[in-house]
Amino acid sequence: MDATDEKIIAELTRNARIPHSELAGKVLLSRNAVRQRIERLERQGRIAGYTIVRAGHDTGNVVSAVVLVYRQDRMRGGDVLAALKRIPEVVICEILSGDFDIMVRMEAASLERVRVIWEDIAQMPGVRDTVTALTLSSIVNRPRRKRRTTPSE
Repeated sequence: MDATDEKIIAELTRNARIPHSELAGKVLLSRNAVRQRIERLERQGRIAGYTIVRAGHDTGNVVSAVVLVYRQDRMRGGDVLAALKRIPEVVICEILSGDFDIMVRMEAASLERVRVIWEDIAQMPGVRDTVTALTLSSIVNRPRRKRRTTPSE
């Protein structure tokens, strides 16, 4: 299983009904290559089935982690941000004040996938250091409020 297979599984975890053509665009493969990889992953037992998750019910099958990232140059660290945007398991990425520059929240299908992503982040050009914490349990998980983009009158 390679990084592309991991991306396919991550996208299918988010939306198991995603069309192969849309998934192909997200993982930079042809539609036929995506179909063949999904069939292979199913044969290998990496994808054991598809299920329905009712809204508001947590399946508990996701490994969450927070990665605090310290860049070598805060003002010219745009490449790091662009790279983080391309990781499908990154669900939140915020620029911070204080000691660390970026807070990344990721949700992955396995602890191994969290480790791979952490290694990728730590090895990115422009990243000086990282601190990673795994989520043990979730106490409050409120829906995020939409931020206003224009000032209210």
